[in-house]
Amino acid sequence: MKIGPHQLKNNLIVAPMAGVTDRPFRQLCKMMGAGMAVSEMVTSNSLLYGSEKTKRRANHEGEVEPVSVQIAGADPAMLAEAAKYNADHGAQIIDINMGCPAKKICNVMAGSALLQDEALVARILGAVVKAVNIPVTLKIRTGWNRDNRNAINIARIAEDAGIQALAIHGRTRACGYGGEAEYDTIAAVKTHIRIPVIANGDITTPEKARHVLEHTGADAVMIGRAAMGRPWIFREIEHFLQTGRHLPPPEVSEIHHVLIGHLHDLYQFYGEYTGLRMARKHISWYTKGLVGSASFRHAMNQLPSVVEQLAAVEQFFSELGAYSAYLTYQSEELAAA
Repeated sequence: MKIGPHQLKNNLIVAPMAGVTDRPFRQLCKMMGAGMAVSEMVTSNSLLYGSEKTKRRANHEGEVEPVSVQIAGADPAMLAEAAKYNADHGAQIIDINMGCPAKKICNVMAGSALLQDEALVARILGAVVKAVNIPVTLKIRTGWNRDNRNAINIARIAEDAGIQALAIHGRTRACGYGGEAEYDTIAAVKTHIRIPVIANGDITTPEKARHVLEHTGADAVMIGRAAMGRPWIFREIEHFLQTGRHLPPPEVSEIHHVLIGHLHDLYQFYGEYTGLRMARKHISWYTKGLVGSASFRHAMNQLPSVVEQLAAVEQFFSELGAYSAYLTYQSEELAAA
């Protein structure tokens, strides 16, 4: 799959997620097999360009190409300025957010709220495409609510405006993240436009990825929540799509190794104070389902320093390794009996 001049190594893309798809997470997912990762959204409000959060989100130092940055807002001129700002700071692809269902975003007529105003959508897309000389992509939902699914209209507007790829989450804004994503609308959109279409929503397993690609005819799939604490899902899906066979799940030792590397990247990227707090949710995601993880997560969230956090993670995986070794020994003893 190509976006402008950028040839992706595969058709697996990390969805933009606020508070999740920072540079350390994007880098890790790319290392684990993702062909592209879209940043968490950057505000179009130029007054915030000097904030630490905005400067951090515009930091792409050492990031594996292509660098895709998502911008959000409702004013065409401000979004055009935001696109230029990010292009000047290393973005190679600009992605426009018209898919976020969060109330605080929709209440200012940004995100998926924009789907209610097709004329405004056209003005925004035209302004952003004109403002930069790099590819512009768009992420949308199927519509505002189930009675107003206008993804096909929006897709046509996007293609006419020069948008170079369209990602569609298979829910309306009113659905939030409830219920199940539907893919019929995405399939319908694919038959009406020529630009690449990326299917998103509830893609949690290799089998589901294959089903969605076959059902929709989409050029790629976009994976979000299923990658939290499971960045290896991209290599698992890629292997399954190529061979029809499953890779073995990661061993506890690999989960430990990946988590520790991720934590050090977070500490370095955010600094110890913020990195410690950002790390808590990632530790919870990585350890979910492992023996003893519930009590571990509760205790870990109270720890006030990086040193204590790392020590707790090391102790948890050390005990988990000893438990696994004990179970293996018991199994071998029973087999020999």
